[in-house]
Amino acid sequence: MAGELKKPKLVPLEFVAVHRGEQMKRADDFFAMMNRRRTVREYSDAEVPIELIEKAIATAGTAPSGANMQPWRFVVVKDREIKRKIREAAEKEEYESYHGRMSEKWLRRLAVLGTDEHKPFLEIAPYLIVVFRINSVEENGEAEPTYYSQESVGIAVGLLIAALHNAGLATLTHTPSPMKFLQEILGRPKNEIPFVLIPVGYPAADAMVPDITRKPLDKIMEVV
Repeated sequence: MAGELKKPKLVPLEFVAVHRGEQMKRADDFFAMMNRRRTVREYSDAEVPIELIEKAIATAGTAPSGANMQPWRFVVVKDREIKRKIREAAEKEEYESYHGRMSEKWLRRLAVLGTDEHKPFLEIAPYLIVVFRINSVEENGEAEPTYYSQESVGIAVGLLIAALHNAGLATLTHTPSPMKFLQEILGRPKNEIPFVLIPVGYPAADAMVPDITRKPLDKIMEVV
């Protein structure tokens, strides 16, 4: 017989009302800040306070998640030897991708970004944040899947990138495929699936980025 479902425990919402004029100013300021965000592949090795990383990850942890299961794990890598191992494994997979796995169309898309299988930023950036998606949990000796884990972790990563940018740090979303090597190098359990690898730090003084543009609002939004 199934156990009785628990009743929800509700508490008053803490919501701070914002004047309409201030709402628009906040929206404009936040957009302006985020519109300056760029993917960075050239990093300084200057030290970054760990407190900034901690606060950004705490912010990511406020993301909504399916059934409030919070199916994410953020592993912060600062050890040079571990970063070296990650770079070597990532470059091995990326070589295979650039020299056989990727279609001509895919390679054509990447050509304008100037990317290839060489990933020095994986060693130069002071931190690598490896985000894992927890696909199941065990409770009372029984396994249970996490619900909407893909969507939940994606939202959390978006908040993480915004929080790091807000703190004045540069990031890159790196997804070498397959990423099982991250699970192995970092000794993570089998229910933690690598989702994305994010180098974090300050950009190099002479950092360059591709000359690309973002789609205008009327190309990404419709009101019906």
